[in-house]
Amino acid sequence: MIISPDVPNLPCVERNGVKYFELVVEPVQREILPGLFMQGYGYNGSIPGPTILVYPGDHVNFRVHNRLPEPTSVHWHGLDVPNIMDGVPDVEPSPLIPPGSYFDYNFKIVNHPGTHMYHTHHNALRQEMLGLSGGLIIQNPRLENVQRDYFIMLGEFALPDLPMGVVKPGVYPIDPHNHDFNFFTMNGRCFPFVTSLEVCKGERVRIRLGNTQEMAHPIHIHGHQFVVTAVDGNPIPPPARLTRNTILVASGETWDIEFVADNPGIWPFHCHIPHHMSNNMTDPAGGMFTTIVYK
Repeated sequence: MIISPDVPNLPCVERNGVKYFELVVEPVQREILPGLFMQGYGYNGSIPGPTILVYPGDHVNFRVHNRLPEPTSVHWHGLDVPNIMDGVPDVEPSPLIPPGSYFDYNFKIVNHPGTHMYHTHHNALRQEMLGLSGGLIIQNPRLENVQRDYFIMLGEFALPDLPMGVVKPGVYPIDPHNHDFNFFTMNGRCFPFVTSLEVCKGERVRIRLGNTQEMAHPIHIHGHQFVVTAVDGNPIPPPARLTRNTILVASGETWDIEFVADNPGIWPFHCHIPHHMSNNMTDPAGGMFTTIVYK
């Protein structure tokens, strides 16, 4: 089972061999720390949007309802889909979804199992940096030797209404044009307001990392070494796999890493850029940071 801590999976209904999903694009208030909300754009009430789980060969229909005050679209990042379904209306025949309307993205999953994403591809500078992205994972129908399987979407946001060094409850609008980011998230939350990644000793653990936004993030694990097994939804042949403890996740990339839980304890898993390990430049550990906890 693939788990996205602090983010739900998107439900579907299957009828006549088609899996029907619904995505609602709407303004969202996302609680990133206790009582501290950022105001942005999300899917189904969440930033990032709910994680979509499918299988190779699935025939899928995504009905996307636009409840924003502006047009939008959805791009299926890394998927091989018909041109009209790719969701880039500025250059493709794929339609723009006006406010108050919907569009059905209908296609077959032809890619092999892997980690992908979805996100807006209209007015991307504004809409992506307001939070319009999510994970889309093509599951392997075959039994795998992985006991824990996690997905984490990385994010950074500028909340300029909070003075530097201040973290206090309230609702703060995201400024999508401001590159002075002061809050860094894993699945839309900042440490310590995150759900830890639970493991048991001896388990093989996979962590899938995705990034659609502005910055690259070097993600580092403590107490373990991991093997890099896939990039952009494509498996890396075993002879070419690297053993590492830090991996740079650039914008537009997904990476799958795996390790054996053989060193019990509570271990940090975080972006290694010091600025990104704080909440608005405050002293305690925060930001793009979680923990691996042995049960």
